Amino acid sequence: MGKTSRKVLNSLFVSGAVILAGIITSASTAHAAQSTVNLGTATPFAILAGTPNITDAGNASVILGNVGLSPASGAGIGLNCSQVTGTIYSVDAAGPLPCRITNGPLLVGAKNDLTTAYTDAAGRTPVTTVPTELGGTTKTAGVYDSTSTQFGITAGAGALVLDGQNDPSSVFIFNANFNGTGLTVGSGSTVSLINGAQACNVFWRVNTASIDTTANFKGTILALNSITVNNGATIEGRLLARNGNVTLNTDTITVPTCASTTGGGSTSVPGLPNTGSNQNILSLVVSTLGASAAAILVMFFIRKKRTN
Repeated sequence: MGKTSRKVLNSLFVSGAVILAGIITSASTAHAAQSTVNLGTATPFAILAGTPNITDAGNASVILGNVGLSPASGAGIGLNCSQVTGTIYSVDAAGPLPCRITNGPLLVGAKNDLTTAYTDAAGRTPVTTVPTELGGTTKTAGVYDSTSTQFGITAGAGALVLDGQNDPSSVFIFNANFNGTGLTVGSGSTVSLINGAQACNVFWRVNTASIDTTANFKGTILALNSITVNNGATIEGRLLARNGNVTLNTDTITVPTCASTTGGGSTSVPGLPNTGSNQNILSLVVSTLGASAAAILVMFFIRKKRTN
């Protein structure tokens, strides 16, 4: 190979490296996403409350997940075993039978993990401040607080749309200050998930929360105090109250699960592990390396043909 060929190849290698570095840097910046809020042992709970009780008017709610009350007595768990697909935990020998299990240490651990998750969510940055009314808006992954001390979702304003931008690991955190109501979800209002957003990665850290009749809500509520859900609401998420009670009325609460990011509609690169938001970076790297290699081979054979 002559000097000219070597220079061409060296130039191609350098150019490819520069392009590759730029792509990795820009992709890394674009995907510097929030990690999910770790709920620890509180993860399997659909409802976790402090004191004095968990109530359900008419005992007609359907709860898919565990239920726990601590430090209040299990006597304050106003649910029937037939309503809960999961385990009902109490700190003492009181509560609905035959499904109730007394396990104070487990509940203490879950409440401690809830406190840790609450504190974690409160400290996330950077924060984008948005108007109180979330209805009729579309939000991408990130951390949000309000221009007031609360968030509202009103049916008349439209659905709150959470856009995952084709990243199933995208995380949405909504933080409201202590001195406000926190979260008010209006009658018939909706939280909608699109482009890969998942309810398991949506978190609402608030003082109190109120979800009105027939609302369709997504996400885990991390409340300092009480949570109230009115008649006929559907929740894909969790109602986790650190200190207060949880009040239901013929509602459906389902603990969310995160869908796998491998297989199916995944954009994984063959032979490389799927790593969530970093998968796009891997795809870009592989594509860039392939393009650089092809360019080098073409230039090599052109030069070789001219010298023959």
